[in-house]
Amino acid sequence: MDFKIRENRTVAQGPRALVPEREEYFRLVDQGMTCAEAARAVGINLRTGKRWRNGRNASGRSRAAPPVNAVVPPPDAATPSAPSRYLDEADRIHIADRLREKATVRAIAAELGRSPSTVSREIRRNRHPTNGQYRPHAAQARADARRPRPKPGKIGQNPQLRDFIQDRLMLRWSPEQISHALRRHFADRPEMHVTHETIYQALYVQGRGELRRELTRALRTGRAVRRPHRQSHKRQSRAVKNMVMISERPAEAADRAVPGHWEGDLIVGSNSRSAIATLVERSTRYLMLVHLPDDHSAAAVRNALIATVKTLPPHLKQSLTWDQGSEMASHRGFSLATDIPVYFCDPASPWQRGSNENTNGLLRQYFPKGTDLAAHTRDHLDAVAAELNSRPRKTLGWETPAERLSKLLAA
Repeated sequence: MDFKIRENRTVAQGPRALVPEREEYFRLVDQGMTCAEAARAVGINLRTGKRWRNGRNASGRSRAAPPVNAVVPPPDAATPSAPSRYLDEADRIHIADRLREKATVRAIAAELGRSPSTVSREIRRNRHPTNGQYRPHAAQARADARRPRPKPGKIGQNPQLRDFIQDRLMLRWSPEQISHALRRHFADRPEMHVTHETIYQALYVQGRGELRRELTRALRTGRAVRRPHRQSHKRQSRAVKNMVMISERPAEAADRAVPGHWEGDLIVGSNSRSAIATLVERSTRYLMLVHLPDDHSAAAVRNALIATVKTLPPHLKQSLTWDQGSEMASHRGFSLATDIPVYFCDPASPWQRGSNENTNGLLRQYFPKGTDLAAHTRDHLDAVAAELNSRPRKTLGWETPAERLSKLLAA
């Protein structure tokens, strides 16, 4: 608002209410001015500003006035309340006092029993935007104004930001890629910066209306709702007995120095009715596809794996690492027939078979999800494996798995 101090300040004002002065006074205090500075700028007595802030009792013809920020006592004053997760006004006063004494953020945090990041974030968010000074009462007012929920979303308030995100989603960009692109294209405009989680929330949370619902089909998963994480105590026990865990696997398998250690898994077709077994050698990333034309029961997988690995030379039959899928329930029969020990990964730990997981992702180009994998012949599987084994790999110094394996066989 436009405010102008009265020119003649010697003439008594009488009963005229100082409404413009009061509004300007509180605006200056919210910006970080001291009460004395705000009173001088507005042209009122310091005592008047104090009555506006703290309220006054009824006296004569003057009616009582409540304080601007009324302090609500706890429901049970006799019972001390638990420490709040939020900073209160006393904490902010302590921060301001210690900052004037040149104390470090870590020292202030230790005195308040808070994390240093909490104190640092409080100073950064609630200090004066112009001069950078930290005023505790103004900081408390900013924090109170920021707290009420719900708040309008950042994407819904900014049409340019919403259009940028929707255009990239239509190009099948991931929310994380869009988030980094925003920071790169609008480096000096923080109002155009959002995290990828904000984009996911705008897509998944119903009722916000920030992004079009149909854009969820452009996500990698295509899901319109967020799938909850599996919980360990709700997992069903596997049918595999007498497992030897990966922690007992020889150390030579972990560093990939010795060839002959394999990782295996199944890629499953539509409705889990068909499958293909995959074997990846850890040192060379060489791939072998195992044909399962009838089913992928434990007996069928055991027999197909035995027939496949029998074609390998002895020094390439060191170990096999698998997940805890029920298709490996006959792992002891496989080990007896091939003399290859089987080691099992920990539950929900696919990174322990990283080479196999990466290769299975590449194979989905040839065997898309939701298709019938039993329709592929053994010759087709061999052709796909040969094509992947002849593809240069960065992790092999741009050699192909077939070239690396041939060098081992020649040696």
